Amino acid sequence: MKRRSFLSKINNWVIYILLTLAVSGVVIASIFFIDYLRKEEIKRIELFATALKYQQEEIIEDPMALDLLLQISKTNNTIPVIVTDKNRKPLGPDLQKNIPENVQQNPEKLAALLRKMESSYEPIEIQISEGNTQYVFYTNSNLLNNLRYSPYILGLLILAYIFFSFWFLRTIKKTDEGYVWAGLAKETAHQIGTPLSSMIGWIEILRMENESSTGVREIENDINRLKTISERFSKIGSVPELNDLNLNETLQQNFDYLKSRISKKVIFNLFLPSREILVPHSRILLSWVMENIVKNAVDAMKGEGRLEIEMYEKNKFTVIDFKDTGAGMTNSQARDAFKPGYSTKKRGWGLGLSLAKRVIKEYHNGDIRIAHTEIGKGTTFRIMIKNS
Repeated sequence: MKRRSFLSKINNWVIYILLTLAVSGVVIASIFFIDYLRKEEIKRIELFATALKYQQEEIIEDPMALDLLLQISKTNNTIPVIVTDKNRKPLGPDLQKNIPENVQQNPEKLAALLRKMESSYEPIEIQISEGNTQYVFYTNSNLLNNLRYSPYILGLLILAYIFFSFWFLRTIKKTDEGYVWAGLAKETAHQIGTPLSSMIGWIEILRMENESSTGVREIENDINRLKTISERFSKIGSVPELNDLNLNETLQQNFDYLKSRISKKVIFNLFLPSREILVPHSRILLSWVMENIVKNAVDAMKGEGRLEIEMYEKNKFTVIDFKDTGAGMTNSQARDAFKPGYSTKKRGWGLGLSLAKRVIKEYHNGDIRIAHTEIGKGTTFRIMIKNS
């Protein structure tokens, strides 16, 4: 069981690492793609600056070459460009590409945009002739600016999808497990019913032979207990009826039954409040939870030690603590204690605490947890049920 749990954890980590690498790969690929687009825009501006330089020179007389240079200048319809003189003053609207009209008409805004462009990229110097120098200022296109955030947005969307998928698959798994455990419990109740009916008949025969026999009375008590156990299993998967019953009585009845059946080397004590505690609960199911915790505690103590059950009220909750002096648990064991199929024993299916948690959380709207555990010193299980 431990090996299967360990392998399951390894597989989960492998899946997690692969998904993380996939998300990281997408983000890194997007960053490289955006960097590629940025470099392409720089090349376009350098080509634009070269075409602008040749347009203003008189060395090219071929009309087709001049037309080509003009077409190069016109193809830039996305990258903001401002051409200035050697004093960094804009040369005019014709040499301002993709600049909003309200910025062109406002010298302060235009100067602010020039400073922003210079902080992004070093302006390209054009030497037209001796003493005639121009500068081409530019910045990223709106498309590139918007794409800068796309890797992070894409990464967040992928992570959100992965988390949602995990949650969805986990929910389906828990639902399927619930159906499996409920079906298993009902089948167990059905299987117990057959020999139980026969035992009831035999006890009646024994009673006729010796009605006052102590053995007959004890067997009858155990048969009644088997009836209760069968009824508990049959209720798994069904909505139980919760009644405002005295919780003191429920705990006392189970304590009396269990005390006579556990090792005499276990000092078993029950501490109850002096007044009645009326809490909506199913006596049959709650007694099952108590029995599971007590049996686990006795096993952890190897049949020798101290086990205390204490009930008290805290805020709006009734709290029941089961404190033993057993072997205790590691942090890993404590985390997995309530998982279906998990067990530290060589024998057993690991269903007791899992079903106990379901009884408390789903049927009684309460909580069950390990309040404290320490290796070699013991464990405290805590049940909390909201008062009516």
